[in-house]
Amino acid sequence: MFAVEVRDHIMIAHSLPSPVFGPAQGMHGATFTVDTAFFTEDLDEHGLVVDIGLATEALAQTLSPMRYKNLDEVPEFAGKFTTTEFLCQHIFGQLRAMIAAGALKDGGRVRRMRITLHESHMARAWFEAEV
Repeated sequence: MFAVEVRDHIMIAHSLPSPVFGPAQGMHGATFTVDTAFFTEDLDEHGLVVDIGLATEALAQTLSPMRYKNLDEVPEFAGKFTTTEFLCQHIFGQLRAMIAAGALKDGGRVRRMRITLHESHMARAWFEAEV
């Protein structure tokens, strides 16, 4: 498999209201570095996995509704624990829909995608699956 990975970041606020989350139960902020890897089985006629510019734009569009938001106030996340793992899967789903709509102009070549959110230099989570 070949892969291209692009990176962006988001700053959010949220709370995780359950005792299992200890001090993160309260409102707190997070800055996530977001890496998205696009996997194909082969290169296109130009030697590309995907166009990096289009991939970067798609990731930025996907993150835009969360950027500088309190996720506790986003209706889509009502009743959800917006953990790092949850957000990985959410971003994956949003990007998968954009790929299906042709945002990458990849001709259906992207087979797999991995979304990694870095909470800090010490912790990260990811979600990876077939597209």
